[in-house]
Amino acid sequence: MTTHSHQPRQTKIVATLGPASNFYDKIKALAEAGANVFRMNFSHGTHEDHARVHAAIRKTESDLGRSIAILADMQGPKLRIGVVPGGERPLAIGDRIRLVCDPTQKDDVPLPHPEIFGTVEVGHMILIDDGRIRLSVVEIRDGAITAEVLNKATLRDRKGVNFPDTTLKVDAITPKDRDDLRFALELGVDWVAMSFVQTAEDIKSLRRLTGDMAKIVAKIEKPVAVQNIDAILHATDAIMVARGDLGVECDWHELPAIQASLVANARSHGKPVIVATQMLESMISAPLPTRAETSDVANAVSQSADAVMLSAESAAGEYPVEAVRAMAEIAQATESGSRSLNSSVNTALIDAPDDSSSIASAASTLADLRNASCIATFTTTGATALRVSKNRSAIPILAICHSEKVARSLCLVWGVTPIVSTSVEEFSSSREGRIPSHLAPEYLVRPDRPVVVTSGSVHGQAGGTDSLKIAYLGK
Repeated sequence: MTTHSHQPRQTKIVATLGPASNFYDKIKALAEAGANVFRMNFSHGTHEDHARVHAAIRKTESDLGRSIAILADMQGPKLRIGVVPGGERPLAIGDRIRLVCDPTQKDDVPLPHPEIFGTVEVGHMILIDDGRIRLSVVEIRDGAITAEVLNKATLRDRKGVNFPDTTLKVDAITPKDRDDLRFALELGVDWVAMSFVQTAEDIKSLRRLTGDMAKIVAKIEKPVAVQNIDAILHATDAIMVARGDLGVECDWHELPAIQASLVANARSHGKPVIVATQMLESMISAPLPTRAETSDVANAVSQSADAVMLSAESAAGEYPVEAVRAMAEIAQATESGSRSLNSSVNTALIDAPDDSSSIASAASTLADLRNASCIATFTTTGATALRVSKNRSAIPILAICHSEKVARSLCLVWGVTPIVSTSVEEFSSSREGRIPSHLAPEYLVRPDRPVVVTSGSVHGQAGGTDSLKIAYLGK
């Protein structure tokens, strides 16, 4: 395969860890292949397992000498039917079934979630077993939901249930999530992903628990979350286009347009967006992706998603390292082609509602005009790097951070290479245009090309970006 080492990859890769990859040697190999963020799935494993994996990631980070982010993905509420009376039940189109919390009749199907029965309405769809069974509610009476079967299928025990038309009165943070979250925050994870998000209030509830200990990713899995996306984007730090449940609950033919809209919306709000689920699914058992999968990853990259994610491919597949490497090469080749097609300065999405945003937008435009080798941002909270990234300049971004915590959080952000420096002297000399060589990776800063530098007047002061300068390495 062809690599494009002359330009760092701008789209980040999130790799899920699991039985195939949750040990040091494999984690290091995944990072070397291109993983920027590791996802720990709290739907599986014990706290002891997660502590061991966390330690292995941090050792990898130390050994490789670069920041790596850790994303803790909370399980969220799981809605399932109970045991089907009489065993597997064949369903024909037009059949009717009764869903009840406590079965009283021999054919009742248990749905042990009492909070559901006060929110579902006649005409709403119910999906069972990842959408393999489609039902339409025809009657709600005496604590029972009667629904008509819309397709031929077989009903089996304990299958998942989705309610695409219903805003459910379900707490998005379960007791298990609270316990897992407490443990994850004690470990020191960088990002927490929240499942079953419906409204901005769900994010605010989680924020009250996380405080500033970790940033939040809202998983967009339900149509109601798509409808509420603007408010959710205001409340969250990032979103994930979780195409698994979202693909079940939305009409399948609408999913590509929904993905494009969510990516564009996130970018307009300056919030990172991850595209996830089945991106390289065949690589669970094959060493190379299919053409369709290659196009799927390339499409997300072309849409300017901040990150693309591997799930079972890296967690349980036979070729986890190859999957990360394939994703990295698809992303880099796609970016290279996009740069060739869009070599002129693009100001269409530049948005500057305040002074700091104006500096960030000006930095992107100036870097494009001067063909800079990178844009160097001194950032206390990561906000300046996010603002520059929002403009999607072809020029890489070097984020010089005052803490490892901020550097790790920026591992998810498009185009950003984070490094840590707490030196006032380095800040002062760089602000004057004299960038110390040890702050500048060779692949980002070249002596023959300028660097555009943004910073504030006061070292370590958040929100004070007010300076823009053209500099050269060591001068």
